[in-house]
Amino acid sequence: MVDLTGAIEVLDLPDGGSVTFIPARYEEGEILIKPERAPQGIRVKALRVYVEPATKPIGAPYYDITSGTLIAQLRPTLSRGDFTQYRYKITKYGVAPAARFGLEVTRIS
Repeated sequence: MVDLTGAIEVLDLPDGGSVTFIPARYEEGEILIKPERAPQGIRVKALRVYVEPATKPIGAPYYDITSGTLIAQLRPTLSRGDFTQYRYKITKYGVAPAARFGLEVTRIS
């Protein structure tokens, strides 16, 4: 699997928190994260979703999504040729490691 280079921008939401964006492009690969339980680092699969800078004005213009269940939810719509014509809303329910994510995808008028 390819290494995703550049700053790591892991999507980290509080319980009940959400983020809305229109994807510009995406790529899959691995990133090195350093959670408290493993300060030496752990390589994890990630889906990097690039968004418009106005959507995410601070940091790199993308989110690194590491939740396997959320990646599985996103993959079918992102693999379509018209994925940039949709608005995506991700909402987190619960806290790690038992957190789950809701996904709403709506066509842009």
